[in-house]
Amino acid sequence: MKNIALIPGDGIGPEITRETLKVLKALVPDFKFTEYDLGGVAIDKTGSPFPDATRDGVKQADAVLMAAIGGPKWDTLPRETRPETGLLALRKELQTFANLRPAIVYPSLAHLSTLKPEVVSGVDVMVVRELTGGVYFGQPSSNDGYTGIGTMIYTRPEVERVARVAFKLALKRGKRLCSVDKANVLNVSQLWRDVVIDIAKDYPDVELSHMYVDNAAMQLIKNPKQFDVIVTENLFGDILSDEASMLTGSIGLLPSASLGDGSLPGLYEPVHGSAPDIAGKGLANPMAMILSAAMMLRYSFSMQAEADLLEAAVQEVLARGITTPDLGGKANTAEIGDAVAAAVQKSLSGVV
Repeated sequence: MKNIALIPGDGIGPEITRETLKVLKALVPDFKFTEYDLGGVAIDKTGSPFPDATRDGVKQADAVLMAAIGGPKWDTLPRETRPETGLLALRKELQTFANLRPAIVYPSLAHLSTLKPEVVSGVDVMVVRELTGGVYFGQPSSNDGYTGIGTMIYTRPEVERVARVAFKLALKRGKRLCSVDKANVLNVSQLWRDVVIDIAKDYPDVELSHMYVDNAAMQLIKNPKQFDVIVTENLFGDILSDEASMLTGSIGLLPSASLGDGSLPGLYEPVHGSAPDIAGKGLANPMAMILSAAMMLRYSFSMQAEADLLEAAVQEVLARGITTPDLGGKANTAEIGDAVAAAVQKSLSGVV
């Protein structure tokens, strides 16, 4: 039996968590789920965005499945007690240094992208973002009201380990890897490029290219189909993966996986935020969290067939036009969960 630490979080988090559980229980009935608090709800209960009970519990799990955290209610708190600080601490605690963010344009939804269908049709990009280093964690970091300091630091081992994750993914996909940096300006980016070139020697079957981050941002819009796997550092990956998400027509479809070396559980969460403005209204799209659960099946549990089945169920529901308002549909959050769970059950029973 797999033990999954469940973090419903804030805003629409509990709603999309409920539907994801509905789908997972239809697919794998014997999973065990234990809920923990993180973010705003944890602050309200304990004063901390990452309580000790959550810190201890997630490390004992086989995987961590999270919805979304944060909201305006907590934005004025000191930075060290904000929900986002809790999320950064969770990632650091689990040592999830590689963040995988796929951006796939489903045929039935290509018309929803802000780009022309002929530009986005067939797009299937995987962004691998280094997640526990770079300027988000570098020291010194300060703001005295006159001078703000943020330090971008990477060591060779940090770059090596995320580069290997990206090369291995590329081997299973289109065998093309684009490493994104700013080596023409930043010394830390020159180190990044040098290390990636060294690691490439171990993966001769993967075609490696390099691109400056400003050009990569333009190319994602101009010709996104040129990319297969992109690997980059924390800040650049944060920005580029959000940009890539908009190719699909809605950020409500984008899952993610945050992985370490396997000694601690992986973290799975949708890319979108907690959307407190629509919380409790049944408007939230649970697809990204459901697809994050599929990534959990694939990467933490090696349940490839179940992951494929779940992703196919999502595509079937989308193709039938059962969508939430963000995708132009009229279905509510619970109806999406019901539809995906029914598609899963149909596949399991062999009904065509």
